[in-house]
Amino acid sequence: MTGTVVIALERFLPDARRIADAVGADVVPYGPEAFRAAFSRYSRIVALMSAGIAVRGIAPLLTDKWRDPAVVVVGPDLRYAVPVVGGHHGGNDLARQLAPLGVTPVITTATETRGRESVEGIAAQKGCDVVNRDSTRAVNAAMLDADVPLYAVSGPGIVVAGPGVSLLVRKGDYVVGVGCRKGVDVAGVTAAVRKALGLAGIAPDEVLVYATTAKKRGEAGLIDAVAELGGNLVFLDDETLNAQETPSPSRASLIGLAGVAEPAAFAIAKRKVLVLAKQTYGSVTVAIAR
Repeated sequence: MTGTVVIALERFLPDARRIADAVGADVVPYGPEAFRAAFSRYSRIVALMSAGIAVRGIAPLLTDKWRDPAVVVVGPDLRYAVPVVGGHHGGNDLARQLAPLGVTPVITTATETRGRESVEGIAAQKGCDVVNRDSTRAVNAAMLDADVPLYAVSGPGIVVAGPGVSLLVRKGDYVVGVGCRKGVDVAGVTAAVRKALGLAGIAPDEVLVYATTAKKRGEAGLIDAVAELGGNLVFLDDETLNAQETPSPSRASLIGLAGVAEPAAFAIAKRKVLVLAKQTYGSVTVAIAR
């Protein structure tokens, strides 16, 4: 199975196969469950049909622009390719890939129509993911009016950013939430994290970021441990942590928080799935979400 599929009405299947050959896609005949099945299996969808059929098919399936597959509608005459979902998440690029077939990409995302970059586009170019995804709306809007500075921190380092700043880090599937007692040492944190990763069967290079409470900004042992692990550490404010699900009881209520390790992992995780419930190793707690 490839990451791309072309869904087409029966009469358009020959053209669907031409498109599939051009973009390395599978071909699926259109039917009542075609889009539902494709949403669970593919990251990019070409719908060779009228826009009305495609929109009605995908509308009940849309949940989150960061998780939904990109959908590009191509008319039966093969004249235009219109990204209707996920323009910044693969749709625009998919539409452009069809240009050699004589199909004109119709790009409607604001930054691209004005010849500007987008946060998501820069992240893709750099092979990164956006950690604080809610920031992209404000940053992309700012990019429409002026050049927005891009700062590169090779690390180890600490970035303190406001809500209007997008933070890009190397790609990864997992977020490791870490809580610790005051004065924890580097060895204690690294040992705890490595045990948790080993228990979950996750390699360090599969970690997107490590996350904790902003109350730990001065915790040198935690900061140095994450640097030693080759990771990026994100500090989350109380409001963000208390808004997350907290499956396990926590003593963090003593400092005004519902929890630290699990809420921190949930706050940034893409799929909001707890992979490893909170584990306690001495003075360190670790939870992992995907």
